[in-house]
Amino acid sequence: MEMPQVRPYSPADRDDVLALAPRLTEGVATWRDPDAVLDAVVGWVRGSIDAAGEPDHLVLVATADGRVVGFVTAEEHRHWSGGSDAYIGELVVDPTAEGHGIGRALVDAVHEWAKVRDLGAVTLETGAANARARGFYAAIGFAEEDVRLTRQL
Repeated sequence: MEMPQVRPYSPADRDDVLALAPRLTEGVATWRDPDAVLDAVVGWVRGSIDAAGEPDHLVLVATADGRVVGFVTAEEHRHWSGGSDAYIGELVVDPTAEGHGIGRALVDAVHEWAKVRDLGAVTLETGAANARARGFYAAIGFAEEDVRLTRQL
């Protein structure tokens, strides 16, 4: 695989980005309705790419070998403590392209965007059961800050 290139999202990338959206269902609690989860994650991605170009939003794609192999979305988000962070809403890498530095390149690009905007941190959420993603985030310097607990009825 050639070195991935990270660039701004363009409307021509829409179908490729939406095709990667189902990866966001990985690591979701098993008691959640899988169809509802898929609908939600596709809706998130649609909303994010529709907001591309707005002042406080960022949508980037990674390309390699002539195809989209990953994407990231971020927005400026006010933390409840008062500071402003860059919040990564979605980060996806094509499973056939994992292990080639694409996720790291996308996160690094968000980090640079956040620094230029003088934001305090880059934050994100992922499923508690998504061990692979959690390991990746820990390896590149993310620390767990909050934990959501759920008790099924």
